[in-house]
Amino acid sequence: MKPPLCIQTKSASLRPWERNDAPALARHANNPDIAGSMRDGFPSPYTLNDAENFIHMASGTSSAILLAIEVDGEAAGGIGVTPLDDVYRNTAEIGYWLAAPYQGRGIVTEAVKALVPIAFERLDVVRIQAGIFENNRASARVLEKCGFQREAVHKKAITKNGAIMDEVIYACFRDE
Repeated sequence: MKPPLCIQTKSASLRPWERNDAPALARHANNPDIAGSMRDGFPSPYTLNDAENFIHMASGTSSAILLAIEVDGEAAGGIGVTPLDDVYRNTAEIGYWLAAPYQGRGIVTEAVKALVPIAFERLDVVRIQAGIFENNRASARVLEKCGFQREAVHKKAITKNGAIMDEVIYACFRDE
């Protein structure tokens, strides 16, 4: 087992989730705009119980890297890289979110840039990908700034809040 991962960027700390993060996680994640760009497993409304359950799961994972984004002394978002399986076993997926008051400051871009090389070092993968909703231009800009390349558009692949939309796939590779 590798030691816990803590990464300091210019604007934030990336660190393991802690039980005492639950109130801040529930407060920051309880935003329908954030949930609107996330998979349905990210609940809305986001309760203290949801936060506690997530932290318990994130603390027990063995293969995924799931970290809190700490800004101004509290967990204000999350970032994770999760290995896929079966025929996708050499691929991992990255995902992230950040509380509304901290968006637009480059915090997520710094977090992705810091985490990707470590994920390639710690995980047995050759590719890290992200699937974003077509209307999430901010996330597309983050990935592009971090060297991810737009690979594909899966037409009408996502249904979120009753809307059908495209999924845009971005990827980066260990050897590039």
